[in-house]
Amino acid sequence: MCCGALLRTALWPRSLKRFVVTASEFSGLHRFPAGFELAEALTVAAQQLHGTLTPDTTLNTAVQLAVRLLPGAEYAAISVIERDGDRRTVAWSDELVRAVEAFGGDGARPPYWTRLWNAPVVRLTDSEAEEGGEGPAGLGLRSALALRLRADKRSLTVLTAYARGPHVFDDTATRIGRLFTAHVSIALDSATVREQLTEAMRTRDLIGQATGILMERMNMDAGEAFESLVRASQRENIKLRDLARRLVDAHPPA
Repeated sequence: MCCGALLRTALWPRSLKRFVVTASEFSGLHRFPAGFELAEALTVAAQQLHGTLTPDTTLNTAVQLAVRLLPGAEYAAISVIERDGDRRTVAWSDELVRAVEAFGGDGARPPYWTRLWNAPVVRLTDSEAEEGGEGPAGLGLRSALALRLRADKRSLTVLTAYARGPHVFDDTATRIGRLFTAHVSIALDSATVREQLTEAMRTRDLIGQATGILMERMNMDAGEAFESLVRASQRENIKLRDLARRLVDAHPPA
């Protein structure tokens, strides 16, 4: 059995935390002025993102920065979309967009979100015209800019900016959005690794057992085995401790 197959035997569907952002948490952040140099604005955003310590706070910061950085954005949210239609909103800048993202929570997906499986960015120019007044239009939001943060065979992580008027997000907003989400993705990966390594220190005995299993079964040294665990943990969006526990439970001592 290859290393990837061995790791997959210990994996099951995972979940992400839900949290709401309050404006008071970001009282020190200011909307970037119209004439602000883009490179400098992205540098400020990157500093804010890389100053976060956990994936939760990275996503928390990202939705607030999206509203301040993307031209025309009034609201923002981040969701995870599964292949089977399940959708979980994991960060939102306002309760209004939480309600928008919950639309069709029974498995139905807005058409523009469905297109994200084949494109890194999708623009909704006028929800009233394109969706018949349902979804965002029903809550007064007519424009949306959806950008992929992460993608694998089973799920997408998507940042979506919303605006009340039609035709708000143009090519400039799209270009800035793609640059911004690249920073978000890097910061999210860094925060994930940082959290995993911190957790690994707290649970080194369990990690050691899982590493030993890989060393024995896959003919790896200790460094290679640990790196394989970290990569699988990132890929499957599961904590290193939980992955190690599943691996150990799946391969008890003979």
